Amino acid sequence: MTKVVLVATSATSLQGHDTGLWIEELAAPYYEFKKAGYEVVIASPAGGPVPIDKNSMGEGFFTDAAKQFMHDGEAVGQLCHSTKLDSVDFASVDAIFCCGGHGTCVDFFDNATLKSAIETLYAADKVVSAVCHGPMALPQCNKPDGTPLVQGKVVAAFKDSEEIAVALQDKVPFMLESKMKELGAKYESADDWNSKCCVDGKLVTGQNPQSSEACAAAVISILS
Repeated sequence: MTKVVLVATSATSLQGHDTGLWIEELAAPYYEFKKAGYEVVIASPAGGPVPIDKNSMGEGFFTDAAKQFMHDGEAVGQLCHSTKLDSVDFASVDAIFCCGGHGTCVDFFDNATLKSAIETLYAADKVVSAVCHGPMALPQCNKPDGTPLVQGKVVAAFKDSEEIAVALQDKVPFMLESKMKELGAKYESADDWNSKCCVDGKLVTGQNPQSSEACAAAVISILS
């Protein structure tokens, strides 16, 4: 059975700003992957309960998939008892999907376990995917030849103008668009808050919460 690991943050606060997982970015892919018949594992750096950014359950952001997830006992159970990242055997995994939320700006961007998982999957020609702030995990990663993983790759990630719109540009460790360009990635974007998914080989990246379903669909199409 095809196995996908959804990675969510364990962080509840970004420099005093309450945060966590942006629930839609896990819920939408979760159901797309389940529908495709995959085994879905929810993992996080600390394991155990994954904090949800309350703003992601606010008016206009709380999507149907997110609502369905929050009323789904099995799904919520997995989120409350997430697998600790370092106990996942990535040799048995077909794809990793890094979900966003500003919590990733605390525990994804400098995380040896996540770096190793992504580099292992990339080197094994498996699928590496990330949406919105999930790509915080990518700049630390290298290709087997030691060059940045995103160098020369077409990528999307949370846009600098979107970061400024949510007024967290001074709290994040770096702005994703700027960082991707600095590392030599071919960064592409849509207008703010519009869906944009980039596929380059088996690297799948999305710009914002609006892009999670498109990213999940791209992962499924590669795995099919």
